[in-house]
Amino acid sequence: MLHRRAIDVQVFAREDGLFDVEATLQDIKTRDIALASGLRRAGEPVHDMLLRLVVDRTLNVLAATSTTMGMPYPGYCGEHGDAYAGLAGLNLLKGFRAGVKERLAGTRACTHLTELSQVLPTAVIQAFAGVVLDTQEGDAGSGRAPFQIDKCHALRSDGPVVQTHYPRWYRPAPAAALTTSPS
Repeated sequence: MLHRRAIDVQVFAREDGLFDVEATLQDIKTRDIALASGLRRAGEPVHDMLLRLVVDRTLNVLAATSTTMGMPYPGYCGEHGDAYAGLAGLNLLKGFRAGVKERLAGTRACTHLTELSQVLPTAVIQAFAGVVLDTQEGDAGSGRAPFQIDKCHALRSDGPVVQTHYPRWYRPAPAAALTTSPS
C-alpha cells in the first residue's frame, strides 16, 4: 500500500431537534515523504481535516465550520478564514453540490475540505433514513413517494425492487410504441 485516504462522517441528534454532522478526511502515506515544508514520517497524516455542519430536519445547513489539524503547509493550508461558514443556507438535497462549487471553488477554500463536502448529502440521508425521512410510505399527505424512489438504478419506480418492496409506488414502464414499417 502506498497511500490511504479515510473519510468518516458521523451524524448526531441534538436535544434541540437539530443535527451535528462531523466529517473527517485523513491522507496517510506508508513511507516517509519529503514535502516542501519538511519530512513527513510514515503514518503521520499529510491531511487531517474536519468539516462540521449543523442541519435541520429538512436538510438545510444552518451553520458550518472547518478545522485543519494536519496539512502539508503548516501556517498556510488552514488559513482560509471561515470559508466553510458559506455553506450555511444551502440544502443537502437541493443543489448542494452546485452551491458548494459556486461558493468555494478554486482558491476560495481548501480543495480537500471542499471535496469532503461532496459526500455529505448521501451520508446525511443515510443517517436520516427511517428516523427523519420515512423510507416506507413517503409523505402520505401529499401522495409523494419515499425520497429514495427513482434516485438510483435499483430503486427505479418501474423496477423489480420497487414492485416487490414498495408496491404502492410501483409504476410500470410505458409500453413501447408500436411502429409500422412503410410498405
